[in-house]
Amino acid sequence: MLDQVSGTPRESDRVWSNDGVTRVPFWIFQDKAIYAAEQQRIFQGPSWNFLCLAIEVKNTGDFVTTFVGDTPVIVSRDSDGELYAFENRCAHRGALIALESRGNTKAFTCVYHAWSYDRQGNLKEVAFKEGIKGKGGMPPSFCMEQHNPRKLRLAEAFGVVFGSFSNDVPPLEEHLGEEIYSRIGRVMSGRTPVVLGRYTQALPNNWKLYMENVKDSYHASILHLFFTTFELNRLSQTGGIIVDPSGGHHVSFSAIDPNAAKSSDYDAQDLRSDSEFKLADPSLLQSFKEFPDNTTLQILSVFPTFVLQQIQNAIAVRQIVPRGPDKTDLHWTLLGFAEDTPEQRMTRLKQANLVGPAGYISMEDGCVGGFVQRGILGAPDEQAIIEMGGSGTDSSESRVTEASVRGFWKAYRARMGV
Repeated sequence: MLDQVSGTPRESDRVWSNDGVTRVPFWIFQDKAIYAAEQQRIFQGPSWNFLCLAIEVKNTGDFVTTFVGDTPVIVSRDSDGELYAFENRCAHRGALIALESRGNTKAFTCVYHAWSYDRQGNLKEVAFKEGIKGKGGMPPSFCMEQHNPRKLRLAEAFGVVFGSFSNDVPPLEEHLGEEIYSRIGRVMSGRTPVVLGRYTQALPNNWKLYMENVKDSYHASILHLFFTTFELNRLSQTGGIIVDPSGGHHVSFSAIDPNAAKSSDYDAQDLRSDSEFKLADPSLLQSFKEFPDNTTLQILSVFPTFVLQQIQNAIAVRQIVPRGPDKTDLHWTLLGFAEDTPEQRMTRLKQANLVGPAGYISMEDGCVGGFVQRGILGAPDEQAIIEMGGSGTDSSESRVTEASVRGFWKAYRARMGV
């Protein structure tokens, strides 16, 4: 909403209708003032935001451009071997400093007026700073050290790089908690990741709808026909969810048991759990044992917008980037490991067809958020019902629950004060 006197954005006057997280008002996905407040309170507040993988900035001079919320950021590696991150915004007139998504450079120079920054984000040169022939130029009082872009704190978890604009966020491992931290290590530690591919998926919905979807283990084997047809993920399988005490971070996991009898639960619900569809190339379903715990699916999220995925041997990180109240970009980075055999690498490449904008599984997630955004358009004051599995946000051996979705809203309400 707008302030009626100044016309400037201010936080919405709407209030959450109850004290819990089993009802979520639809205006939370539509309100422009709420979206603006999220950028300040969540993304630029005491959060650790996923930026990139350390291997993407491996060498001196390597850099990537990324985002914290909708704020553009540069991550670079300097000659001291350390990573640095700073806002991708020239201190002069606000233009992007780096235009490429990644590369290698000795310095960053804004194309607009050639203000130049080192790889740590320090302003080093201003074109014609002294003027020409004693005329023009910057005033004597101008001090370049006072005009650096905003810098971020950095921390890593097993080669996954997080950043924060806040000095109040606790150390990363403490912020994540032991269970979430160790589950990142389960996938990423002890080997060298290799990027197999990248793509960006444009989603026609609010960023929170996708984060809800990620945390919603209840939908996965109902919406995704591929999961149930080929029995990659059913709620009747062994598994569970982990929700950290803040509610913001979660893990959902399950294991295929080839010796288990086929469950009749899906048939009894008359769900589209079986179909006539077959694969022309059944090798897509072949996998290799990668982890000693036999878990074949693990979806992990870190509040507010990071996802680490293991679907059989398809490993990926996802970064959710808000683009407005009803637009989101989803950046996928597909991973293999340097230690993979050629056969394992081929398996990962085949299984990469499960995810992404046209994936056999993820394509539906890209659609359903848009269905919700369109469905709630005329009903901002109505509410979603999030009661599957009760009203709490505790970890559970059952995945027939929305506890981790409620956990997201617990963390969200605490950060936003709504």
